[in-house]
Amino acid sequence: MTLDPDFWDDPKRAEGILKEIKQHKFWVGIFDQTEQAVEDLVVLFEFYKEGESSEEEVEEAYQTAVEQIAEMEFRATLNKKEDELDCILKINAGAGGTESCDWSSMLERMYLMYCEKNGYKVKILDRQDGDVAGIKSVEMEISGDFAYGMLKGENGVHRLVRVSPFNAQGKRMTSFSSVFVHPVIDDTIEIKVNPADLKWDTFRASGAGGQHVNKTESAVRVTHVPTGCVSECQEERSQHMNREKAIQKLKNLLYELELQKQYEERDKLEAGKMKNEWGSQIRSYVLDDRWVKDLRSGYKVHNPDAVLNGDIGEFLKSVLMMNAGVKD
Repeated sequence: MTLDPDFWDDPKRAEGILKEIKQHKFWVGIFDQTEQAVEDLVVLFEFYKEGESSEEEVEEAYQTAVEQIAEMEFRATLNKKEDELDCILKINAGAGGTESCDWSSMLERMYLMYCEKNGYKVKILDRQDGDVAGIKSVEMEISGDFAYGMLKGENGVHRLVRVSPFNAQGKRMTSFSSVFVHPVIDDTIEIKVNPADLKWDTFRASGAGGQHVNKTESAVRVTHVPTGCVSECQEERSQHMNREKAIQKLKNLLYELELQKQYEERDKLEAGKMKNEWGSQIRSYVLDDRWVKDLRSGYKVHNPDAVLNGDIGEFLKSVLMMNAGVKD
């Protein structure tokens, strides 16, 4: 298809085909790497039996093969169509005032550093600063291979326990922030929205952005009346551009809502894991006792500094493997 002289006559179609080829190459590449690692081990073991290689070399090749198989097994959990999509990640501060706002900003930094370390691009869509410190909420669009698939397990409430820097008595405080992750639908997925089902509101944008942004009602909020889904956008200078972005974000929400309905029909137990409920605490970060634990998979580390610096890959992996029924 790509060799067709008319291939680029329809750019959107062409880009879709190239993206599909890229995904196929990704899966074939993982298989080829794993197959090569196993073949190298077999050959090296034959050399070892002939006295032409050392036990240490065989052990190193064995560990490489085991790690490659584990990686392929893990990647195989990202087998749903929506896993390949970009995502929108939103953080909301819970009850607790300044302490929770500060915790939300720490989570924002953690995800930004994870994305930087793993080659994901991030665009801040909306950010509401806290009254004293931190943030009340932030919404970011994360782009890259399997962004939604990797981060979808972050849905839920994240709990922080620490000696608060905002408490004069130095008391140990507990804070909560909720994280929501939605897929960003692409041109291969069509979501129809009836304009009659939409309620539009306009308001003045807040935060940085200059006089034009802050003094005109360029920000928009759209509500899908039948479902109650709400989307808003204030990142662009014009109301027209904000309306387009808000509609796109609303379609993302409606798409995820439809996915959840499919999960419920297929597997009620799995649907319970997928719901974005405020009470669904998923992970605890206890700084003074030096540990972070995922309450679903049981995965635990004793280096919270590394986790808050973006090293959350093993947590993401443990949840995906658990949901797929794969034992580590």
